[in-house]
Amino acid sequence: MTLLVPLYVHPDQDPDAWRLLTTAGDRLYGVVLNAASGPGDEPDPAFVSVAKALRASGTRVLGYVDLDYGVRPGSAVLRDLDRHHEWYGTDGCFFDQVPADRSALRGCRRLVRAARRRGAGTVVLNPGIHPAPGYARIADLVVTFEGPWKVYLSSFSRPRWTARHSPDRFCHLVYDVPPALAEVAARAAQERGAAVSCAVADTLPNPWAAPPPALLEESS
Repeated sequence: MTLLVPLYVHPDQDPDAWRLLTTAGDRLYGVVLNAASGPGDEPDPAFVSVAKALRASGTRVLGYVDLDYGVRPGSAVLRDLDRHHEWYGTDGCFFDQVPADRSALRGCRRLVRAARRRGAGTVVLNPGIHPAPGYARIADLVVTFEGPWKVYLSSFSRPRWTARHSPDRFCHLVYDVPPALAEVAARAAQERGAAVSCAVADTLPNPWAAPPPALLEESS
């Protein structure tokens, strides 16, 4: 099991959560750093510190960038990319609210290329569903499910085109998972073609306010 962990809580509010991630080692694919629905308007010293600690531990740090399903201007997206890299030394980016339809693929491809030119070694796309097949060819990792556990159990389906790619290219983010079923959720992701996942117990409006139980159990 490899974990991609979006941790959307300020380090001053929960420093133990961030310290835990620095000890997770090779369990982590990466950590999504989201200072203020993006990098914010100025560097946040607390996030500068945790980003430095994560990189020192060998953990990939991915800056959160909202695409607003293709509506957000490219100039704003590129500004966020530059700020993440300059202020927090991010290793890559996590594009959230990515459009999934084929008509938006060309624009998304341009943004991915721009991100790589700006130093993003890893690009993760999160449409939250299975997008048109071309998206898997432009990113290092695609989040093909983000939603609650009950929906994951009842409504998930896997398109045939995904079998042409390694499971290492897909990720499932599942929330509202009973803590006792965290390992079950991880195995379900693997069985459904995603080698990367994250299962958490919290739910909306911010299910990503704490590390996944899988890491908490290991540290206890």
